[in-house]
Amino acid sequence: MKILLVLLAAALPCLAEDKRPNILWITSEDNASHWLGCYGNKDASTPRLDELAGAGVKFTRAYSNAPVCAVARSTILNGTYAVSQGTQHMRSRPRIPASFKPYVAYLREQGYHCTNNSKTDYNFKGDDAALWDASSGKAHYKDRPDGKPFMAVFNLTVTHESNLFPAQVGKNRRNDVIPATPRLSSADLTLPPYQPDLPEFRSDTAIYHDCISAMDRQVGKLLDELQALGLADDTIVFYYSDHGGAMARGKRYLQDTGTRVPLIVRFPEKWQHLSPVKPGSEVAELVSFVDLAPTLLSLCGIETPGQMQGRPFLGKHRATAKPEVFLFADRFDDTPGMRRGITDGRFKYIRCFTPHLPGAPYSSYALGQPSWKAWQEAWQNGKLEGGFKNLWEPGQPVESLFDTQSDPWEVTDIASQPEQAGRLAAMRERLKALMIETRDTGVVPEAMWADLIKGGTIHDAVRADGFDQAKLVELAFLATTPGEALPTPLMEALESPLPAERHWAELGKRLKELGR
Repeated sequence: MKILLVLLAAALPCLAEDKRPNILWITSEDNASHWLGCYGNKDASTPRLDELAGAGVKFTRAYSNAPVCAVARSTILNGTYAVSQGTQHMRSRPRIPASFKPYVAYLREQGYHCTNNSKTDYNFKGDDAALWDASSGKAHYKDRPDGKPFMAVFNLTVTHESNLFPAQVGKNRRNDVIPATPRLSSADLTLPPYQPDLPEFRSDTAIYHDCISAMDRQVGKLLDELQALGLADDTIVFYYSDHGGAMARGKRYLQDTGTRVPLIVRFPEKWQHLSPVKPGSEVAELVSFVDLAPTLLSLCGIETPGQMQGRPFLGKHRATAKPEVFLFADRFDDTPGMRRGITDGRFKYIRCFTPHLPGAPYSSYALGQPSWKAWQEAWQNGKLEGGFKNLWEPGQPVESLFDTQSDPWEVTDIASQPEQAGRLAAMRERLKALMIETRDTGVVPEAMWADLIKGGTIHDAVRADGFDQAKLVELAFLATTPGEALPTPLMEALESPLPAERHWAELGKRLKELGR
């Protein structure tokens, strides 16, 4: 009898593991949803992703909260906005509270074998690879112990912006990743209206379509492998891009071209009950990257941890959608800046807290693309007018409002239209409230963090007793509000003993001197 009980006890974990789904995450880089056929691009050749969307659930209003990789990935991993953690500055890798646990830690505690192949780039201090059972270019779920459920990430890089750099284009062609001659004729392409019609834009667009098709084939190979190993019926498959891009005014911008991403989830029949809709459905509710970790845990039967700010949109613990998505963009590489935004899926409000800086480029790295470089040279040579010219110059709009339904490329700013005054004011106040609710650390300039945190974390510093983060948010809005005279709170803040308060007061004074 004792032997029988021991055997039963040993079997129980395996029985429990059999009742949980495997999870396969396939991610691509830098491609907004509009590049795919299943999201309406008639020039695209993406048969495998189109097929996946037909068999799965396609989310039509999914967003990366940040339009760049490391910031977006820190948000995904911890289910917490990067601006709350202090991970919003590109490749800064600050310390975050020890109490923050990434989703992979919760899954491993529950017996999941977790692999990552292979990009990490989580943007906070620590050993990224050590979070996983295996994290490398060879990491694979097929190497897991017998009986273990798995969570596996495969990150496809062929759509990264660097694949339009001439040297990489040549390498991809020599290796037959993309064809020697683009599938599409550059002369026949229709460029989005926010890009100048230069030959380099047409050429890069045609090449990028080839990169998208190459990524689609790589997705297909991963799906075929899952099927061949007999695991497709036990595995929920996610596909998404890590943010938008990859061409000019995509990546690093809060417009939909930088933040609206494809998200497709396929449920096998065995796990269909974890989806709120049937296969082949489109879902228009708002979803963003802060929701991915809670959703993953929900699919595996785990409640959302207290640190996580997102909501599970699938699985046992599915919660009601939020009314808006919070967007943010700060320093990218060596280019400073601070922008915030919210969208309700149709209307988008963007607030620029550094309007005295140019709007392009937000990183010199992007100039490796011939199209970005050509745009810069055309501006330098005085060949551009209107928005094509203004983007490169200081004096960016403090606030912008777009109707992405009638203006999907966000080229017509309706913030000054009288009939939008109520919506503009409401979205402005909601953004301000979100920055306070999330304890947005961006209101403290990055250069001041070291003195403020004193070996701790910026996350904890802005929550400390006596630290008035809400006042800094108010000062940031006042500093960037147009007007002839410096408001009284900013005048008083000029004499504040707190450097962050003086920063916003001095910025407000400078903007007034510039006539802003």
